[in-house]
Amino acid sequence: MSTSDVKPTRMELIETKRKIKLSKSGYKLLKMKRDGLIMEFFELLPKVKDLRSQLSELYSDAMEKLAIAVAADGKTALESAANCLNKAPEVELSSKNIMGVVVPSVEVTAVEKSLEDRGYGLIGTSIRVDEAVHAFEKLSEMIILAAEGETTMKKLLDEIESTKRRVNALEFKVIPNLEEIAKYISFRLEELERESIFGLKRIKG
Repeated sequence: MSTSDVKPTRMELIETKRKIKLSKSGYKLLKMKRDGLIMEFFELLPKVKDLRSQLSELYSDAMEKLAIAVAADGKTALESAANCLNKAPEVELSSKNIMGVVVPSVEVTAVEKSLEDRGYGLIGTSIRVDEAVHAFEKLSEMIILAAEGETTMKKLLDEIESTKRRVNALEFKVIPNLEEIAKYISFRLEELERESIFGLKRIKG
């Protein structure tokens, strides 16, 4: 709103001052939220970096063990072992709240299994197949944990950017504009008061 659209009345001045007070209060709260989210983000960052590093190592290890198993036992042996899986991993997805941001919380069970729980016979497979299966079980669990961390970071980053835009809008546009309007109204009211006093003096004279 520009000053040309404003009616210079006392009621308008009171309303504008109320808006300034409300905007400044909102600005402080949003700034606190932004700073809190940034702290949460940087607290999470090293954990996610560590998960990425572990994920990369587990992937390399799993692919290496897979290549060894394929070379030594053949692709058919691995496919046969994979088809024996009788219990899929259980993933329970819920959510948690970080300063107003809803982020995922993942509980995963039955990823790493004992030899008996994998469904294939111990005699029919070699230790190389067992090692490859175990490596991919560990990799699967790490993928789920890494996905939770990455998604949380992305949601926090999106909220930080959104809050930052709102803080900047209040600081550099909304509040200065309202203060300019309040200043204009005060100036016009003083002018009108002077004109009124001058007119009364002339009438009196």
